[in-house]
Amino acid sequence: MALNQATKFATTVFFFGCLSFVLGIVAELKKPAAGTPIPGKNGVICIFPKDPSVAMGALSAISVLISSAVGLIAIHFPYKGQSVPRKALLASKTMKIFYYVLTLTGAGATLFNTINEGLIHARNVHEDLEYGCPTAKTGLFGGASFLNLDACLFWLVCQMLVRNAREDYFDYDEDQGEIKDDYIQIGNN
Repeated sequence: MALNQATKFATTVFFFGCLSFVLGIVAELKKPAAGTPIPGKNGVICIFPKDPSVAMGALSAISVLISSAVGLIAIHFPYKGQSVPRKALLASKTMKIFYYVLTLTGAGATLFNTINEGLIHARNVHEDLEYGCPTAKTGLFGGASFLNLDACLFWLVCQMLVRNAREDYFDYDEDQGEIKDDYIQIGNN
């Protein structure tokens, strides 16, 4: 049985969303709590152990961006040569919330945490002799990964809303491939 276009899009969104979630959790688990402070004459140099948290965070951000991009393409894709105009598609307030918020939520949090962790590793010289060399706050990568999973699931809900909007707009049933005829014409008898 061949998958239809909507199922392929949904599968891709789900795969990259789950991949982003897993990579974010791995980044959280592999992140060290702190580096090793090496006191010097004018300050402290922090030496951090080699860890994949920044790379995993970057891959998680890329995965959630791919998931969001595919979700965005999926809701505007012309199925069977028919596309719903954007104005008709975004007529629902619920649809607008899904549409605009989802592109920012998970990706923004993951990018922020990844950049923050990368800057902590790069700026490792401090003038304060009492500096303890902490890394980013514990739980940020994990929280962002749950936001990524939520965004993935919301994109799937958004695709269901688009399917309903498409069926309403075209008065067309995608599963059966025929035009709906729910009303019976009553003649003048």
